[in-house]
Amino acid sequence: MKKYSILLYYHYTKIEDPELFREEHHLLCLKLNLLGRIIVAPEGLNGTVSGLVEDCEAYMAAVKADPRFEGIDFKVDYAKEHAFTKLHVRHKPEIVHAGLRNIDPTERTGVHLSPQEFKEMKDQEDVVVLDVRSDYEHSMGKFKNAVTLDIENFREFPEKIDELKEKYEGKKILTYCTGGIKCEKASAFLLEKGFENVYQLHGGIIKYGMEAGGEDFEGKCYVFDNRVAVEVNKVNPVVISKCHVCETPSARMVNCANPHCNLHVPICESCGTKMDGACSTTCQEHPDKRPYDGTGYYQKNTNGYNPYKGLNRRKTEQPKAV
Repeated sequence: MKKYSILLYYHYTKIEDPELFREEHHLLCLKLNLLGRIIVAPEGLNGTVSGLVEDCEAYMAAVKADPRFEGIDFKVDYAKEHAFTKLHVRHKPEIVHAGLRNIDPTERTGVHLSPQEFKEMKDQEDVVVLDVRSDYEHSMGKFKNAVTLDIENFREFPEKIDELKEKYEGKKILTYCTGGIKCEKASAFLLEKGFENVYQLHGGIIKYGMEAGGEDFEGKCYVFDNRVAVEVNKVNPVVISKCHVCETPSARMVNCANPHCNLHVPICESCGTKMDGACSTTCQEHPDKRPYDGTGYYQKNTNGYNPYKGLNRRKTEQPKAV
C-alpha cells in the first residue's frame, strides 16, 4: 500500500514579503512532516515535496486557503516511502532560474492546453512541439517528433531564440516541460520575441501521463526526487535512452560510483555490474570509488542536517522523526 504522496506544483503570484512567507511556509512543512525542495520568490512559489497522504492533503488545503494560491494546480503521485531525505525552503529571485525576471506570466503567456487538447493538436502539420527542458532530461524521454534543445539548463533557453525563429517562425509552437513551470516563461518569451501562435501543455508531462495516458511520450520522464525517472506512457511506451557504456537501450539512471565524477547517466544492469557502478575504466579504478550495491543511487550524507536551519524563530519542540 502506498502511504505517501509526492506533490509537484508551482504558482505565479506576487509575494510582497517573500522572506517572511518563506519562514512561515518552512514552519508549515515542519509541522506536517514534509520533505522536499521549495522555492519562494517575489514572483511566486515552486515546490516538490513528499509526505504521508493525510499530511499532504492538509498541506494542499493550507496553501489553497491563501487567496494568492487559490488557483494552484497540484500534480499528485503516490509512493511507499518519502521521495526526499531533507526539507529545504529557500528564497530566490525566481521560482525557476531563467534570467527572465522581466517576464511576468500572470500578464501574458502561451495559451494553456489541457492534456487532451495537446494530444489533439500535437500532430497537426503546422505545429511544432518544443521541449524546453535540459538535454539530460529529454535524453531520458520526450514526445515523439519533438524539437529538443542542446542546453545544459533552462537559463540557456533565451540563447536559442534566433535559431528557433529561423526555423519555425509562423508555425504553431506547443511548448512542454515536466510540470509546466518552465513553459510559463518560455512561451511568454517566445511571444515577446515575435512568435504569434504559442501554446503550452498545462501541467506538463506529468499531468499528460495522468490524464491522457501518456500516448507518444517516448522513454521516461526525468524527475527531481529519489525516483529519478517515472513511467508516463501507458499506451505505446518505448525506451529511447541508451546505456552510457555499451549503448544498448536502457532507462536505468545511475550516478557514477566515483564521487568526484558522479555523472548521472543511463547504465544497464550488465554494465553496472561489469564496471562496478562506474561510468568509465578511469572512474572504476579511482581510489575513492564508492561501493556499488546494484542500484547506482548513493544517499547523500545527512550528518548534521538540521530541519530548522535558516529559521529566525526556533521552536523548542523538534519535528517528528520520519
